[in-house]
This record gives sequence, C-alpha cells and structure tokens, in this order.
Amino acid sequence: MRGIAAVPSYVVMQPTTLCNLDCVYCYLPLRAADRRMPLTVAEAVAASVNPWAASGRFSVVWHGGEPLAAGREHLAALLAPFGPAVEHHVQTNATLIDDAWCAFFAEHGIRVSVSVDGPRARNGERVTRGGRPAYDRILAGVAALRRHGLPFSALAVVSRPEAGLATELYDYFLDLGCDVLGINIEETEGVNTRTNARDAAAVTGFWAELVGAWRRDPRIHLREIEWSLRYAGAVLAGTADDLLPRRLDPIPTVSHDGSVVVLSPELAGFTDPHYGDFSSGNVLTTPLAEILAGAGRTPWVGEFLTGVEACRSSCPYFGFCGGGHAANRYFELGRFDGTETEHCRNSKIRLLEGVLEHARDHESPAA
Repeated sequence: MRGIAAVPSYVVMQPTTLCNLDCVYCYLPLRAADRRMPLTVAEAVAASVNPWAASGRFSVVWHGGEPLAAGREHLAALLAPFGPAVEHHVQTNATLIDDAWCAFFAEHGIRVSVSVDGPRARNGERVTRGGRPAYDRILAGVAALRRHGLPFSALAVVSRPEAGLATELYDYFLDLGCDVLGINIEETEGVNTRTNARDAAAVTGFWAELVGAWRRDPRIHLREIEWSLRYAGAVLAGTADDLLPRRLDPIPTVSHDGSVVVLSPELAGFTDPHYGDFSSGNVLTTPLAEILAGAGRTPWVGEFLTGVEACRSSCPYFGFCGGGHAANRYFELGRFDGTETEHCRNSKIRLLEGVLEHARDHESPAA
C-alpha cells in the first residue's frame, strides 16, 4: 500500500452544513449555518462518478451537517445527476425521519445509517440546539424506518469505556433492529477539543467484552470486530499482506461549495495558517477525476504519506491499520507526519489487543 489511488470506492457529499442537533462531542464546524450545496456541484461530481460506477460498485455518502436538513426537494435535485448504478447512503441523526422521508429513501434506493449512542442514559450528549435531549426523536425516526421495512445501520460514539458497557450496547442494538453496527471511541477532532486519552486496560477490556457479546448472538455485522477477526485470520493463514489495498483510497469529501478534501472528511471546513483549507481543488473549476489524479501534490497530503511510511517502518500494527487517519494526526499532533495517536491506541491497537485477549481467555484447553 503506497500512494493514493486515482479512483475512489466512494465519495462523501455535504448537502448542507446545517445540523438540527448540537451534540457535545461533534467535530463539525459551521453546523449552525445552512450553507447548501448548489446543484452545479452535484452535476460536476456526477460527471466523474457515473463512469466509475459503470465499471464497478460505487457509493455516494451524503453526510452533513444533518443531510435531511437540506429537505427532500433539494436532496432529490442533488441525487438526480447520478446514474442508476450509483449506490446512495445517508448518515443521519434520525430525528427528522418520518413516513415521507421513508418513502423518499425507498424511492431513491438510499441506504440509511443512524447515529445513536445506545440506551437513553448513553445519549445525554446528543441534544437539540436548545439543549434538550434528542433521544425520543431519534427513536421515533428509527420506528418509522422499521415500520416501512427499511434496513438500517447504526453508528455509536463511546466516550467512556467501562466494564459492562459493551454488553449493554450490543444488546441494545440487537433490540433496535439495525443490521450493521459501527463503534467509535470519541476522538479529539475538529471543534471537539476534549481529550481522548483513555485508560488502556479499560479500552482493551471494552473491545474484548464486545467480542464476547457478539459471539453469543452474531446477528449484527459488527464493523470493528469483524475486520479484526478477518485480519487475525489472515495473519494465521499468511495472507495478511493481501488485506490492505495497493494504494490508499482517496475518500474524496466534496464540501457544500464544491471544494474537495481527500483522505479525511473531518478536515473539510477547516483552515490552517500553514496548510490552508486542506482542499486539493474545486469541482466547479476542475473535474473530480483530475483533482484526485493530482491529490498527491497537495502539500499536506505528501506530509501525511511521509507519516504513513514512518508508521510502516516503526509500528507492528501497521498491517492492521495501514497508517491511521490524517485528521487524527492533525488534530492531535498538529502535523501530518507524526505517527501514533490516541485514536490509534483506542481504536486500532487496543481493538486488536481486545480481540486477542478474548481469544486467549476463551481458547479451548489442550486435549
């Protein structure tokens, strides 16, 4: 895995910067402003995406702000330029989902992922702009999805890993009805400056407990655990080198104004005296395919690739994580060519160690 691929596997699109919630740990800037993506931006992106989708599976992920805050009419207009081969996904807080939105998802074939952090008591930091709990509105949106028979994924943020939490969360999401679950340990990122330094034993124990909960009833695809087990199996089979892609997926994020940030959606909307606005171009002036072909020449991207090589040469976990994420390096270290971050420790190193800890504690006794 060296360099950046010219063709991504998906594109992230920001239909609006606005979010109707004000979650305490959110990293997004501008979420109190309704800056909507003009149709010309979607048309420009589709011009590159449609040929890619014709050659193989390709996704567009609508991510805000809160994408549904753009409204059905505007979102439908943004979807229209994309061909039938393009898969559409939306990451939503679910508070705006009702019967009309469910009909919209069904009509456009949109796959929904809901952000919710577990039972009511675990959602205290997911609040409205008036500071009121959003949990009941989230559940109402989920109920609408289930009523219409629409499958959905879930994404949970864990701020304080502790004993018993993993089992509580997994059991909750089994009852919620999602078919895929992702777990994010809270990150120091964007406008969220809270520390993400966590007790190593607590985080490792959380992941180990989560493996156990999943193994007892593996009806949900558990993103982090399944990837870890796939990697461990590949190591045992001697095929671990085949897991990482030959080149990094550029993961282009197209902001509401058409500017393109590669590798880390979390950098979109930010500026830095040294790095500028992190963008590699704008689709309103340069085709997306051309922007991605030259993304490696963006100064901060080159610095990040230097950091990836430093990880490759120094970290025994490189084969598992592939060098981490650019935004975590920047927001934690203030630069892109550093190596280990707290995010690495919480969500890569301790994740894999937790899986292995569970395996050791539950291995069959020798015959």
